[in-house]
Amino acid sequence: MPMKSLQDLDIFVRTADSGSLSATARALDLTPAAASAALKRLEAELGVTLFVRSTRSLRLTQEGELFLEHCRPALAGLRQVRDQLAGGQAALRGTLQLAAPSDLGRNVLMPWLDEFQSQHAGVDLRLHLSDRAANVYSEPVDAAFRYGRPQDSSLVALPLSDTHRRVLCAAPSYLQERGAPATPHDLAGHDCLCFMLGEEVHDRWSFWPAGQGAAVPEPVHVRVRGRNVANDGDAVRRWAVAGRGIAYKSYFDVAEDLARGRLLALCTDWTTECVPLFLVAPSRRQFTPLVRALRDFVAVRLAELEAAQP
Repeated sequence: MPMKSLQDLDIFVRTADSGSLSATARALDLTPAAASAALKRLEAELGVTLFVRSTRSLRLTQEGELFLEHCRPALAGLRQVRDQLAGGQAALRGTLQLAAPSDLGRNVLMPWLDEFQSQHAGVDLRLHLSDRAANVYSEPVDAAFRYGRPQDSSLVALPLSDTHRRVLCAAPSYLQERGAPATPHDLAGHDCLCFMLGEEVHDRWSFWPAGQGAAVPEPVHVRVRGRNVANDGDAVRRWAVAGRGIAYKSYFDVAEDLARGRLLALCTDWTTECVPLFLVAPSRRQFTPLVRALRDFVAVRLAELEAAQP
């Protein structure tokens, strides 16, 4: 598809994220007319309408949502290739101070961070791993990986995956001994492995019945119980792999376990909870070229991981 430049795609993604064409124009130092022209050019090339426009807001059409789903990782990949082609002309260097949930950090991000550093020898890394959300205002952190949409509206959040979901899973050894639940309602008769944050135990798991056409089904909330509770997501994953019970984990955290058969997905005809992943910071100044390069690098890897989801 012919494009005037990567900027047209960038304008589309930024506008979809912010819901404001004027905000996108300000962020890119463009006139609103130039940003609007880029969107119209993109719609003409695609032959579809991407946004429903009103005097006060923009919202994505169904075609726009589909295009955004594929555009985001594609744009990240193109940027990465562009930076690689630029070579030493704009070498990335500096110290990255990042915070991440324990399971995501240990089992997903660390190998990718090693790869990123191998490509950019001038980058040093300080990684803070904890399931307690880092205070990006007061702690020595440039940016933090967080599941779920930020509750603090003053935070700046760059989406990494909008469609990521949890997965209900257990080890083959547990299923051989206890059997597999046919529906989420059957979890009442199983040992469930729960995550605890502070004093709050996350023992209320949500599911949505599939196959109801255009109707939006009501969620099914199941209160689960089990013998093992941990305040560390990786501990919950390890218990699940060891056959100690059933876990309700973010897919990214257990993707390799599922791929290698150490865990099996359960109740796959039900829809699980959506937990989008973001890179958050207290201000746009924190998103330096180095942080943005890492964000684009990780977004490509996450899109590849999601594409492999069974």
